[in-house]
Amino acid sequence: MTQNPSCRLSIVVPCYNEQATLVTAMERVMAIEEPGLELEVILVDDCSKDKSWELALGLQKRFPHLHLHRHQVNQGKGAALRTGIAQATGDFVAVQDADLEYDPQDLKKLIEPLVKDQADVVLGSRYMSGKAKRVLYFWHTMGNKLLTTLSNMFTDLYLTDMETCYKVFKRSVIQSITIEEDRFGFEPEIVAKVSQANVRVYEIGISYYGRTFAEGKKISMKDAFRALYCIFHYNAPYAPLPMQLAIYFVIGGVAALFNLGFFAALQALVPLDLNLSLGLAYLLAGLVNYFLCIMILFRHQAKWSGKVEFLLYLLVMLIGGGLDNLVATGLFGLGVGLLWSKAWASLVLFGVNFFMRKMIVFPTKPRPRF
Repeated sequence: MTQNPSCRLSIVVPCYNEQATLVTAMERVMAIEEPGLELEVILVDDCSKDKSWELALGLQKRFPHLHLHRHQVNQGKGAALRTGIAQATGDFVAVQDADLEYDPQDLKKLIEPLVKDQADVVLGSRYMSGKAKRVLYFWHTMGNKLLTTLSNMFTDLYLTDMETCYKVFKRSVIQSITIEEDRFGFEPEIVAKVSQANVRVYEIGISYYGRTFAEGKKISMKDAFRALYCIFHYNAPYAPLPMQLAIYFVIGGVAALFNLGFFAALQALVPLDLNLSLGLAYLLAGLVNYFLCIMILFRHQAKWSGKVEFLLYLLVMLIGGGLDNLVATGLFGLGVGLLWSKAWASLVLFGVNFFMRKMIVFPTKPRPRF
């Protein structure tokens, strides 16, 4: 496949309780080595409770270029990959599971764009392949496609299979990424961080021989919800503008509910002057909005000190409140109905607030590059 120029491929294999498939999987991986393609295989046992580690030690005697690492406590697939990727020395780094769902022969096809310097990252898609694919769970497949679609909306990458195991990277790219997820959240996290690096991403169809849960499949509904969180968490500050506006709309909606709820509670439990109640409720809603912006949408390495940032935020709130009043009263004075005047003022305020927060209070930090 890659006879000229030659390359070295590091294959990282996370393993947890895979005694039924480990030997066959590793034999298939080792079989792809050929002239021009040198392998470095790094198997990380994530504190297996079965005989996986003993089998791995036996495999190392057969294959000297198999390197073994073992976690003393089970941490998850992402943690195992973090350990293995840090040890890689090849030109390229691939992820390979210790089961038999993927065909290692496909890795030779996946590294071609890397060898030719056409790509920096290549993903193997189970959904754009003309090759064999085992037919399994409908809803699991729909869940994968939904997660891929949501990931695409946030990353602005048009992938068909974000959750695929087969991801191959230039070593300089993957070792420059800080992997934070310990379990299956690795997949959406790594796609998010690759998209933010502005590297060249390719996708190639692969074969897929999925297994059932009875056969050892480990991913669960908990991991699906974690994937949703990861898509949101790792992408929000860098998402395309329409998605950032949508996120800010949700944040504003939550703050508005706090405003209304706190106002109603004050009126019911601690009767106060109407204007005082309105002011306190507005202040609480502003604080909620501020912290949600920091935690979700405008997560940042603060450009300002905390005090300066908060003062800028209060200034933006005052400008926004004044603009809201100016637009509403101006439209009402021109003969527009009171409710419509307020609605248009709120729409204008939404846009102005978003951009003032983005540009003044929480300046967007530079996108990381590798």
